[in-house]
Amino acid sequence: MKKFSLLMLLFPLLAGALGAQRWRGGLPGGDSYYPEFETCRTAREVPWHSTPPPNWTNEAGFAKDVFTFARIRRDTSPYGPWRAGRWWTDFPDSDLNLSFRLQQVTSLKVDPDGRVLNLTDPDLFNYPWIYMVEPGSLELRDEEVPILKRYLLNGGVLMADDFWGEWQWKIFHHEIKRVLPEREFVELPMEHPIFHCVFDLKGPKNSLQTPNYWAGEQSKDNGGVTWEIHPRQDGGYEECKDVHVRAILDAKGRIMVIATHNVDNGDGWEREGEYQYFFSEFSEKRAYPLGINIIFYVMTH
Repeated sequence: MKKFSLLMLLFPLLAGALGAQRWRGGLPGGDSYYPEFETCRTAREVPWHSTPPPNWTNEAGFAKDVFTFARIRRDTSPYGPWRAGRWWTDFPDSDLNLSFRLQQVTSLKVDPDGRVLNLTDPDLFNYPWIYMVEPGSLELRDEEVPILKRYLLNGGVLMADDFWGEWQWKIFHHEIKRVLPEREFVELPMEHPIFHCVFDLKGPKNSLQTPNYWAGEQSKDNGGVTWEIHPRQDGGYEECKDVHVRAILDAKGRIMVIATHNVDNGDGWEREGEYQYFFSEFSEKRAYPLGINIIFYVMTH
């Protein structure tokens, strides 16, 4: 597939709308709670809060023959660090923006509305790819564990994104081991085709690090620091410098779970239209290429 810069496609579409931003604040992840989060079925049912997300239509009669960004609504562990966010972080902007860009630069047709699901939702098995954000605060209900296991063993893929440090990794790892106790994560090397299937990502892996938008903007004046500092379980703090892309594979080598750790791709998708430097350095070069590669690869392998 042809590789090309996103610059001409992305920023002009959204950059002029800053005056209409709806800011949220007060909770981890910078996002406040809306009651409709617990009942919404799509990303179009809640207010956007960055810049206006694009809209598009697909050919009539093929509404179900498309890829859908399916975000998982889930519980938050009371034992996680205070900086671990909620399931709605970056929602709905990141879902809609990534969906649009995926349709722009690949052959995939993409649902313009996205989807929000509980793991207990009967529709879960209609969506081959599901997304969890801030899984460093993940807590699975007992009834969700066998459902998620069946989903993954039957061909579904879980992507976990935007969590930092060993404490958050430990919590996520513990919950996934409840689902797949017989399997372990492996680090995907930069030679893996997932890094080269649409965009040719050269590495090193730390060059793929997208921080939150504020840290990204500051990085242009502080020597290029792109990592975040997060609490450790012992009460100290950790510089989360090293990017990890880890996966759990089935017996045939198919990816069942993929986790992008020490990286905030969601902010790269969500905040694409707010700051020129953050867009050109992180959204365009890192967050979109990595997210698009992951989805395209798991949907074709």
